[in-house]
Amino acid sequence: MDVIKGIPSDSIHYSVFSPPFASLYTYSASPRDMGNCPDHADFGDHMAHLIPELFRATMPGRLLSFHCMLLPTTKARDGFIGITDFRGQLIRAFQDAGWIFHSEVVIWKDPVTAMQRTKALGLLHKQIKKDSCLSRQGIPDYVITMRKPGVNPEPVAGRLTEFAGEGYPEEGPESDSRSIEIWQRYASPVWSDINQSDTLQKASAREHKDERHICPLQLEVIRRCLQLWSNRGDTVLSPFAGIGSEGYESVRMGRRFVGIELKASYYGQACKNLDSALKETMPLFAGVE
Repeated sequence: MDVIKGIPSDSIHYSVFSPPFASLYTYSASPRDMGNCPDHADFGDHMAHLIPELFRATMPGRLLSFHCMLLPTTKARDGFIGITDFRGQLIRAFQDAGWIFHSEVVIWKDPVTAMQRTKALGLLHKQIKKDSCLSRQGIPDYVITMRKPGVNPEPVAGRLTEFAGEGYPEEGPESDSRSIEIWQRYASPVWSDINQSDTLQKASAREHKDERHICPLQLEVIRRCLQLWSNRGDTVLSPFAGIGSEGYESVRMGRRFVGIELKASYYGQACKNLDSALKETMPLFAGVE
């Protein structure tokens, strides 16, 4: 909140980020940490201050994307086992601040991997044999995209030439037919071709002693969003920069990046990751002031 108030109005071309999932993970003990909250209502109060600032800073007609999921409840914390519509809570909060609900994509996640990681009662096969009424499907990720009303002064236009995802040739001629094939994959309401392990924690070959980001966004998802909704040279914002995943891809794809991060250890790692991306792509910035 301190930093974003200093960002000029109508200056951000695109935002992409993964906010704290309410109180699911606590990243720090700071009262300024939006993940350090007792319940969803407290988190909503925090976000109600941030969302209008994001609206103010964004150019008219341009977009903002956030990564989220439905959140499981627990008997110990909530008194019952079920699911909370965290996705819907965020969508309504953005709409209340004037944003237009632009699009949504479901990102498939392997329920077996989720079961092994979380040991969720509803995903265990033994629950089928015991009482299937407590069994449920896995919980996917979502990328929700919001649009600021108005006419976009700088259209995002051009062919799609590089595919971000699994199971498609990386190389090929820059043609309308290739662009159409890529677009048909991207236009699907369910992205089942995202490598779940393709995160900055893996890609940047960080040392074991470096602190891990609890819930990093997949790099292929970020690349797709940047391809679809930003131009080379655009300014991309992440108000929850973490270890710099959105910035890493933005810089590698020839965009400028503004990242805000509260936690000092994450900020330090983000600086290293962004520096690495910048060294890889210095020729891209030739002529960009």
